[in-house]
Amino acid sequence: MKKPRSVPAVAATIAATTIFFLSDMVLPTAVAGIVEHTFVVSQVNMTHLCKETLVTVVNGQLPGPTIYVTEGDSVVVHVINNSPYNMTIHWHGVKQRLNCWADGVPMITQLPILPSHNLTYKFDVSRQEGTLWWHAHVPGLRATVHGAFIIYPRHGPSMYPFPKPHREIPIIIGEWWDANLTEVARMVKDDTGDANFRASTINAKLGDLYNCSGIKEDGYVLDVEPGRTYLLRVINAALYSEYYLKIAGHKFTVVAIGANYVKPYTTDVIPIAPGETVDALVVADASPGRYYVVALPSQPPKPDFQSPVLPTRGTVQYSGNHSDVMPMAPEMPDEHDDAITFYFHSNLTSLHHPKRPLVPAQVDERMFVTLGLGTICRQGQSCKRLGKGNERDLILVATMNNMSFELPDAIMTPLLEAHYYNTSIMDMLQELPDGPPRMYNFTDPALIPPGPKEAQLEATSKSLLARRFRYGTKVEVVFQSTALKQGESNPMHLHGHDMFVLAQGFGNYEAERDVAKYNLVDPPMVNTVLVPRLGWVAVRFVADNPGVWFMHCHFEFHLLMGMAAVFVVENGPTVDTSLPPPPMDFPTLVHGSYFQTFL
Repeated sequence: MKKPRSVPAVAATIAATTIFFLSDMVLPTAVAGIVEHTFVVSQVNMTHLCKETLVTVVNGQLPGPTIYVTEGDSVVVHVINNSPYNMTIHWHGVKQRLNCWADGVPMITQLPILPSHNLTYKFDVSRQEGTLWWHAHVPGLRATVHGAFIIYPRHGPSMYPFPKPHREIPIIIGEWWDANLTEVARMVKDDTGDANFRASTINAKLGDLYNCSGIKEDGYVLDVEPGRTYLLRVINAALYSEYYLKIAGHKFTVVAIGANYVKPYTTDVIPIAPGETVDALVVADASPGRYYVVALPSQPPKPDFQSPVLPTRGTVQYSGNHSDVMPMAPEMPDEHDDAITFYFHSNLTSLHHPKRPLVPAQVDERMFVTLGLGTICRQGQSCKRLGKGNERDLILVATMNNMSFELPDAIMTPLLEAHYYNTSIMDMLQELPDGPPRMYNFTDPALIPPGPKEAQLEATSKSLLARRFRYGTKVEVVFQSTALKQGESNPMHLHGHDMFVLAQGFGNYEAERDVAKYNLVDPPMVNTVLVPRLGWVAVRFVADNPGVWFMHCHFEFHLLMGMAAVFVVENGPTVDTSLPPPPMDFPTLVHGSYFQTFL
């Protein structure tokens, strides 16, 4: 008889705690509160790598303020835009039940907040617990306009389905750019140039791998006490990269992803893509000293374009006098090793929880959505798509089923407002089809470099791409990454809903083979699902939140290039299943004049 494998102490304790958590308990009724903040968006000068850069931030700080709420609270955030750019704030992962008006996407759910203007966001936080975040939803500025959004259980941290940690720490992985981010975004969107970030960051600190004239940059320091347990609330706020996060000499016990609890999963590395959040417990059980915590950006191998490798590192520092001790460094994965992120994501399963909805056993609609790149002729021009020398006549775009999202310049009304008042603008929507225009070997690496083979497959069009769903529709989407002009993974974010992640795999999805792999018992729930590089993922969700919701890749370059669509969820049969009118103080074109310019 095989001897049972030993279980790490933290995981074992969590299991015991979970049994207690799920037992019948009578708890006092918690009183919902109002959490109010003022966000002043402005520009400040910051100096890194010997260069001063004008940076757009909230309240003069990077990262921006952390918002702490208790489940059931109402949130009020006054945004004062003192920057020179249009602005919106998106509450990433907050479901905004019956409140799509507060989702914060320019020209999708609202008019942008113009310079020298302000707007107040009001929304409730219900039936959600864990780590989410907020960020600008205008081109490029998410890199510096962002912060954590922490939701505690209604009856306090003692109700966590794991031992209450000694401390909780937001860990925001990001990028340092010394460029004008709106200009970078414009170049990417128009395919007239590109740029790359200069360094990776942990909580806006570049770390000692970088220096200015020999003086090392400051790194993030996490002070710990021996034997204590710490809850790291990890957020990837980067524009361009998935990251591998490791702490030398320590392990993580993952307990939640995307503000949804998972069964405890022990690992020495956390792969995290843009838009994802991971809650992980770390026990300070190593020999007292100093240990590097490293965030390494990953990227696909050649023939994909190779970016400079720009990791960052901070320090976990035990209490006591260890300042003269050289920190221990972790052994990092290879930057091209996508098996690590695949293994991590495919091993997560949901923890049974009273607030967790049931997995749809049957579906009403199925979609097979391919993700890749393509080309179109530059606006207002005719061109030859094939043949050498024609590249300058083409613009590179990102696609879903060979269609690229574009908001027409003529649209002056946000789509949500047009939908609510049933205006003719909604007639401009082009349906996202059930599948691509043709089937082929989607993951053939020979399609990555330009050539006649890929040119025959990547014909693309731009449109106001959308999909309509009746209220309550149970939807299955299989996202298939392709090799068309690139081999990237794709973190796909759905606003207003969580998705059940049923299965994933490398290569081409085959229903006859892969449906049998579906986990319909305890699949993880996420708002951002990572589609593997040259692979697929199957998700299900219930379209039960009426409104106009953005679905897009959270790589900024893919979003700018058009890998997006809007999901329009119709009203249900009752008042409680229908979108209310916009708030009285919400700027709309129907109830008042409001001039805007996009980007």
